[in-house]
Amino acid sequence: MTSPKVTSAEVAKLAGVSQSAVSRVFTPGASASKKTVDKVKKAAEELGYRPNSLARAMVSGRSRIIGLVVAYLENHFYPEALEKLSNALQERGYHVLVFLAPNTAADIDNVVEEILDYQVDGIIAASVGMSTELSARCQAAGVPMVLFNRSQDGPEMSAVTSDNFAGGRKVAEFLLASGHRKIGYIAGWEGASTQRDREAGFVHKLAEEGVDLHARGVGNFKMEQAAEATRTMFAQDPPEAVFVANDHMAFAVMDVLRSELGLKVPEDVSVVSYDDVPTAAWPAYNLTTVRQPANRMVSETVDILLDEIEGEAHGPRRVEIDGPLIIRGSARIPEGWKT
Repeated sequence: MTSPKVTSAEVAKLAGVSQSAVSRVFTPGASASKKTVDKVKKAAEELGYRPNSLARAMVSGRSRIIGLVVAYLENHFYPEALEKLSNALQERGYHVLVFLAPNTAADIDNVVEEILDYQVDGIIAASVGMSTELSARCQAAGVPMVLFNRSQDGPEMSAVTSDNFAGGRKVAEFLLASGHRKIGYIAGWEGASTQRDREAGFVHKLAEEGVDLHARGVGNFKMEQAAEATRTMFAQDPPEAVFVANDHMAFAVMDVLRSELGLKVPEDVSVVSYDDVPTAAWPAYNLTTVRQPANRMVSETVDILLDEIEGEAHGPRRVEIDGPLIIRGSARIPEGWKT
């Protein structure tokens, strides 16, 4: 048989303070003297009291909960980014609810509707496609939303990404400087702004130097599909180098090249990617890749979202943060190239 829950009135009686003083002690950002805090927390510990955050939210209109929507966690960039986002928000007095959603507009809209039912103060959408209608729905509900590692074409919503277009250009510049001319590209999910912008920057730089893309495949940010795209691409007239839209797929690409096709990396084919997840530095891959500046992306995302929640924002913001090309051993290094 469970014991009845201890109430704030019981804590107030034992501590010799008012019930409103108990509420202030357990409300982030509220003021209370050290003496009052010590008395209330001592009484709460003695009675086993836990504040009811949901009840407080109903009274205050603020849950101090952030809904975090992510499409998939197989890519190692996201578990690390989610941990950083959660820690950063907790440091600012917020809690996080994580929701998984497929990369289809209908399913994502349904998930966000569910999140709104939790009376969240804000939403961070990490690499998922968001519909224009959903943006309007969140605005109507007064719930700010920031896109993380994904952007929209329209100006309605704040977004934080790495500079994907510039990153794609860096990869093209690097491969061209290595003497490669037959260059392939393995795309991610084509509904993603990250995929679109990385490819656009890459192809644009190739075109500036008079080089056409030699081959193209689609991996949809999935290892199995990236592996199959590699088999197809290298079945005839294979490229000398390949840019893969993210590290998660690049690992599969390298496995196929070496284990199935008997090719040496980088002697027979150079491989460059994007993200710089921890696995990229493992000796088994030693992957040359564009680093996503995750710490700065997280900091900007949290600052923008909390500014919007607290009414200090002046319209949606778009932030693109430049990331360096990390030179390792999976691609031929141009002579004289500064690493």
